Amino acid sequence: MPAATAAGIPSVPLRGSEGRRTIPGVTHTDRAAALLALHSGPGFVIPNAWDAGTARILEQVGFPALATTSAGIAWSCGLPDGGPLGVDTMFARVAEIVAAVDVPVSADLEAGYGDTPSDVGDTVARAVSLGVVGGNIEDGAGGRLFDIETATARLAAARAAAPPGSFVLNARTDAYFVGGVDDPFAETVERAHRYLDAGADCVFVPGVKDEETIRRLVAEIPAPINMVAGLTSPVIAVPTLFSLGVRRVSVGGSIARAAFSAVEHAGRELLDSGTLGFLDGAVSYAGLQERFGA
Repeated sequence: MPAATAAGIPSVPLRGSEGRRTIPGVTHTDRAAALLALHSGPGFVIPNAWDAGTARILEQVGFPALATTSAGIAWSCGLPDGGPLGVDTMFARVAEIVAAVDVPVSADLEAGYGDTPSDVGDTVARAVSLGVVGGNIEDGAGGRLFDIETATARLAAARAAAPPGSFVLNARTDAYFVGGVDDPFAETVERAHRYLDAGADCVFVPGVKDEETIRRLVAEIPAPINMVAGLTSPVIAVPTLFSLGVRRVSVGGSIARAAFSAVEHAGRELLDSGTLGFLDGAVSYAGLQERFGA
């Protein structure tokens, strides 16, 4: 099963136990350019991995780029999302993901892991040093938005730490997500324009629940829009999001939620009945060995 092909990056066969194979002649800048180029197409899905194994499976399925999920990483460490996981542990897992695949990786950098714009810049520089070629920066913390000047300064620091061409800066605004915002549409549009002026390449707006609002946001924001599928109810399918003009679709912790649900289902079946119906449709041992290069 061949690995995915991102724009400008050739496909590669499965790796062996030696780990990541560096594609000859493909640089960090090449991967950043490949990720950015995807935003100019008709739309692409960038699924969220939480460890090296899930990253390699998703690459082999055929996705041209991958993102990380801070929620999935926290859950895999037995912790809730939203703070208890140390930043060093988070970056260690991100580094493992980047090292496991050859497609571009964009990292969930949450709110930048610091109180000041300088801290955010340091976070982005650290991500770049690991081979990450893109990342989300949120404009709030603790269930509240930063004021717009502070949020813009934090994004400007991120851009200064990773100039255009080296890193795809995905500015996340949570006006629809945190609640308590009088006019989330107007707030989102204003923030998006400020963030683009500060150097963002695209804008990420989680929490929007209806198609007409998405269409209006696409019309008002002069940059590629990232929506997350599976976060709201009703669920809006990926083809529908593309038809509304969305260029980038991520899934956050949705694949991780499905995986952990499968573990819980299997455990309950074993405990309650001792049957192994949960294995129906599961990849075989040999199949996983092949996928991981043994």
